[in-house]
Amino acid sequence: MIEKLFNLEKHGTNVKTEILAGVTTFLAMAYILAVNPSILGQAGMPKEGVFLATAIASGLTSILMGVLANYPVALSAGMGVNALFTYTIVGQMHLSYQGALACVFVSGLIFILITVTNVRKAIINAIPQQLKLAIGAGIGFFVAFVGLKNAGIVVANQSTFVGLGNFTKPEVLLALFGIVVTLIFWGKNVPAGVFWGLVVTAIVGMVFGGITGAKALPQLPHGVVSIEFDTSLFGAFASGFSELFSHPNCWLAIFSLLFVDFFDTAGTLVAVAGKTDIMDKETGELRDVEKALLADSIGTVFGSMVGTSTVTSFVESASGVGVGGRTGLTAVATGVLFLLAAFFSPLLTAVTSAVTAPALVVVGIMMAQQLEGLEWNNIVFASSAFVTIIFMILGYSISNGLALGFITYAITSVATGKSKEVSPIVWCLVVLFIIYFVVLPK
Repeated sequence: MIEKLFNLEKHGTNVKTEILAGVTTFLAMAYILAVNPSILGQAGMPKEGVFLATAIASGLTSILMGVLANYPVALSAGMGVNALFTYTIVGQMHLSYQGALACVFVSGLIFILITVTNVRKAIINAIPQQLKLAIGAGIGFFVAFVGLKNAGIVVANQSTFVGLGNFTKPEVLLALFGIVVTLIFWGKNVPAGVFWGLVVTAIVGMVFGGITGAKALPQLPHGVVSIEFDTSLFGAFASGFSELFSHPNCWLAIFSLLFVDFFDTAGTLVAVAGKTDIMDKETGELRDVEKALLADSIGTVFGSMVGTSTVTSFVESASGVGVGGRTGLTAVATGVLFLLAAFFSPLLTAVTSAVTAPALVVVGIMMAQQLEGLEWNNIVFASSAFVTIIFMILGYSISNGLALGFITYAITSVATGKSKEVSPIVWCLVVLFIIYFVVLPK
């Protein structure tokens, strides 16, 4: 039955290899179970509820991807999109987290609509690859900045706006230690180095917290396994629907969620497919990509219903592909492990901002590596990439960075006589972005 469902022999793999690949992918992604509650918790959401929602959404949508599209790609709450959810939609646009979840739900429905009509694929193909690289890298810088801020490594400064924090504080020292350890693991090519860096940082923090009594350090959890689940976020999105019609920023939030997820999914699928037989080597097209996009879209809708930000395909799936994963059985194995992880919520007390900061910083570095492919000698791409990245960080807003980057792309294309190279779809997006800034509340 497994052979028939996943065509293992056709793809040159077997059950043992696929299961091992699934475990590898899970270990590479497992940090999201700690990081996502930490980020969404700052939006006022109960961390235990976010943990359960993340585990369930990741598990079921990864299984869906494996069965529906037969891709070795796992899904979870996207890094970058969860930052957009907390720091921009809730923090700056001032929606409640229930309203933000309602925005995620609506964006998911729109995802499904434009996926089944192939509009999503057309828009993704119309945007220059150079801008996709800049957006991915920009989100990486933003995520790293969030990690540094949350850990107290970077703080507000009246003279210079930002500055270095107090390096004598226990939590700051722990975060710095974690960054060093995680970088060493990554540099040594340790499988799931980000996850193990998080684990080592948490253990060291608990040990020194117990010795020094510092309350800012991680605390020893009261137990490991729990069958008591916080389901308070299940269906919470429904109570936020009233904000869709009364809050002036909700449609901007939906648009931002749509836009950010476009690039996240497209980049991930292309990156993972390039290492398998999913991508046609001659045409560059992906087989059954519509099914993969549909699974991703359904994941967003389901994730919002159980209480988490946008669920999307994870580039960490490449780690499983690296050990031989070639079919959807890899994604199914990863999904099962995420479902089992739902029983380990007591471990959350050992996860503080100082513990998750190293993961955010190193993941940011990984995402920033996309700049390697940027054509810096091309003024159009260099300027639009620079504006995208700098305003994501200094403006503390992913959506504003995206908008200003695209507007810069249009301006420089006209200035260099390359306006004809800008697709009609991109021009439409630029107009929408200009409207976005006109109506953006001051």
